[in-house]
This record gives sequence, structure tokens and C-alpha cells, in this order.
Amino acid sequence: MTAMPGLTVRWSLADAPDGAEAALADYVAETSHARFSALDGLRFKTWRMRSGEWFEGCYVFADDAARDAFQVSFTETAAESPGSQLIGSSPVLIEPCTIVAVAEGAAGFAAPARY
Repeated sequence: MTAMPGLTVRWSLADAPDGAEAALADYVAETSHARFSALDGLRFKTWRMRSGEWFEGCYVFADDAARDAFQVSFTETAAESPGSQLIGSSPVLIEPCTIVAVAEGAAGFAAPARY
């Protein structure tokens, strides 16, 4: 099994304005999901949120070159990204990582843009 290059981008929601979490969910459903579904070199992205604490994108790329190119491009504009604009601050973490494995459970994989 070959490990996959990953990237984690996390914002703090501690000082986010009221309504930011709903606005983030709307943004993912209406814009971001489609954008990343078509991104070359991306295997998948997961959007995670812990209410009042953090919002995060977890990316898994096909190769190091795709991850590195995305990381450089995103880092250059992170403060102006839609997530930063909705939250009111830049990410607190942009961290490359290694995805050791992904398992699809018996219930199958679902990828709705709206929870």
C-alpha cells in the first residue's frame, strides 16, 4: 500500500461572527464542493467543523507535486480565501501530512454537499 500526500487547513471559530458556521456550510454546499470535485490532482477533500471551535479542510492528493502546488497557491492567498472572509481570520494551521490509508466501511461512501 502506498501512502498518499495530505494537507490540513484549519481556522479557529473562537472569534468568528454569529452565523459564520451556517455561512460556511452554505458556501461548501453552493460553491466549494463543486470546485474541489473538479480539482486536478485531488483525490478527495473532507470539510470538518467543531461548532464554536474550528473549521477544517482535509485534502488527499494524488501525488506530492499536486499537494505542494496547491499548498503554495493557497498559502499565498489564505487571508483572502472565502473561508477566511466568512470566519474573519486567516487559518491557524496549514499543515502537510501523510494519509496512511483510507477505508470505506460497509455503509458505503456518501459525499453530500449539504448535511
